Amino acid sequence: MIILELKNLSKNFGGLKAVSNFNMVVEKKEIKGLIGPNGSGKTTIFNMIACYYPPTEGDILYEGKSILGLRPDIVCQMGIARTFQLTRPFSELSLIENIMVGAFATTSEEKEARRRAEEIYELLNFNASLNQNALDITTADRKKLELARALATGPKLLLLDEIMAGCNPQEKKELIDILLMLRKEKDITMIIVEHDIRAIISLCDKISVLDRGMKLVEDLPNVVANDQRVINVYLGEEYVAAKSK
Repeated sequence: MIILELKNLSKNFGGLKAVSNFNMVVEKKEIKGLIGPNGSGKTTIFNMIACYYPPTEGDILYEGKSILGLRPDIVCQMGIARTFQLTRPFSELSLIENIMVGAFATTSEEKEARRRAEEIYELLNFNASLNQNALDITTADRKKLELARALATGPKLLLLDEIMAGCNPQEKKELIDILLMLRKEKDITMIIVEHDIRAIISLCDKISVLDRGMKLVEDLPNVVANDQRVINVYLGEEYVAAKSK
């Protein structure tokens, strides 16, 4: 079953064409990777799916219906949530209160928001305590907090923007295990922007590669990792040399 379809999607900023005629189909419970050089249009695509930016051309179908023109909060209530590359916790709030902020996007009941936040806190295995100030937590916990706030909205589709950036290998492995668990146990579909190619390969069912706003290739992870075009524009020969060791 298709949960999301991007049809001939383009976005111009003045004379700059950030995304050009991009097509992608995402099946329910699929984990799809979106990679490419900096400035290739990945975050712009996320912003269009979340309805922060309207596309210049094309359409976005979520569960078979166009979401063009909808407000971001309405799209969130429909089941699309996202994380951001730069973590920005509410500094005056505790960890649990920060997670509750996400829940309030889809519920007005404080008791329900707290219930969701406590459940997600346990699910994600934070190192910090529930009542710890969110400014005082580790980088890995900040990444989990971004994920937790998105999960608190009750999403069907998660857009994850560099959720592993700044994490060490063990922390990345833990996040990969968490995301796979969310797919299996919560039926959550994901699109992931990530620069760690090894993490993407181990996590994703398929990967789309962007170059200058256009899709270069979309295929299975191991096929993409060995595609000479992808090596030329993104991975580099250093990746090939490291892989062969």
